[in-house]
Amino acid sequence: ITKSVNPFKFVAEKINENKVVAIFSKGAEFGPRSLGARSILANATHSNMKEILNKKIKLREPFRPFAPACLEEYVNDYFLIKNQSEFMLFICETIEHKKKLIPAVVHNDGTARVQSVSEKNNYLFKILKEYNQITNIPIIINTSFNIGGEAIVNSVEDAIESFKQMDI
Repeated sequence: ITKSVNPFKFVAEKINENKVVAIFSKGAEFGPRSLGARSILANATHSNMKEILNKKIKLREPFRPFAPACLEEYVNDYFLIKNQSEFMLFICETIEHKKKLIPAVVHNDGTARVQSVSEKNNYLFKILKEYNQITNIPIIINTSFNIGGEAIVNSVEDAIESFKQMDI
């Protein structure tokens, strides 16, 4: 076990290296989605990341999509959406010339279920800020920390058990 001086930068660097990272910083968030407190994070710019996550980690059908977590201030640079979407509730069009930059989070029809991330979502916000500094892309994949058919983790013990079953 290694303790990182800056865990946010460490996670951002691993995502940039196309590693898949599981994070657990507290229990369940409010709403129907996992919003960064108990998430699996990955590189949205990697063209095969959707297939990797579905096949090796989530153990589910290959067509299932993943959501982009985007720094709130950049959401309108990538997506055609009028409201902020902190709870990942809205599906919107991805701006045409941005689709190639983030292929792992764009659905077949050109849409995405975007999560706008502000400082209120402190842990994920700091990871995204570090990732954006490294890559100049303010977006990563955010999906629930669980394997297909299992409940989303809700405790440190759940996180450790689930992590041990994943190829992360």
